[in-house]
Amino acid sequence: MASSAFQPLLRTAGRTAGRKVRGFLLYVVRNPALYLMLLPGLFFLLVYKFAPLYGILMAFKDYDIFAGKNPIDAIGLSPWVGLKHFEKLFASPQFLKVLTNTLVINGLKIAVLFPIPIVCAILLNEIRNRFFRRFLQTSIYIPYFFSWVIVFGIFYALLGSYGIVNDGLKALGLGTVRFFTDTHVFRGVLVFTEGWKEIGYSTVIYLAAITGIDTTLYEAARVDGANKPRQILHITMPGLLPTIVLMLILKVGYILDTGFEQVLVFYNPAVYDVSDIIQTYVYRLGMGQMNFSLSTALGLFNSVVAFVLIVGANTVSKKLLHRSIW
Repeated sequence: MASSAFQPLLRTAGRTAGRKVRGFLLYVVRNPALYLMLLPGLFFLLVYKFAPLYGILMAFKDYDIFAGKNPIDAIGLSPWVGLKHFEKLFASPQFLKVLTNTLVINGLKIAVLFPIPIVCAILLNEIRNRFFRRFLQTSIYIPYFFSWVIVFGIFYALLGSYGIVNDGLKALGLGTVRFFTDTHVFRGVLVFTEGWKEIGYSTVIYLAAITGIDTTLYEAARVDGANKPRQILHITMPGLLPTIVLMLILKVGYILDTGFEQVLVFYNPAVYDVSDIIQTYVYRLGMGQMNFSLSTALGLFNSVVAFVLIVGANTVSKKLLHRSIW
């Protein structure tokens, strides 16, 4: 009786699913060029995102690279140990240190650097001289294209022991500052160099959002007697709010997953205590100590926490601001 009662529902669901599939196939036939353009992106996802997920098994095994004919076969042939590596990881005092460093460094970057591109975009938008505005926009955007190796070279020439800044300090009789080896200063160097390199890119994103705001709103505000600060407060900022929310959610979601290239290039053993983050610790475990299982466990933990953070930030934004990514 129970099965017969569900049969009409199953038939209805089957017909609905069939219509959706036929509709999708018909759309594909009518728009083949769109799906041809989709193929490179799908190939990238399959090869570089989904295929490597097989390596997650190393977090639950005692991985022996010589257990099989090749490293991929060795994953399947290595002995299963369950949560052994996670227990070892969470019991390690080094884990707590790198987690704290990651949260502090990326938290400082969000707190200090997140508002600056918004302010820069608003100020650039208010410049009426087109040539001067484009010159400033290009000037702050160019560093985004520099690799972190080049950025390190530039700032080492400026802030190194024999750099321009320390030479100037010595000439003034103020002594020198060990920017790259002083644990009290190094995090500030990371935040400053991150801002110098990345602010231009974020500014362009906010400028693009500002151009999407209806200009008639500004005209109406001027007619009503609103000055520039009021126009920015009541028109520009609400227009930027969706983009600000999106960028903030992404920043919070990737708080454990940013800064690897920068820290890897900038840091040294003298500042490990304040700059060794999760990604550099994974790199040193995996490549330096050949402990692939433990480094995979740490990387998996990092990914799970990032997923929880981005979903949580999106949920909070939806509840409080009624805006979200999905």
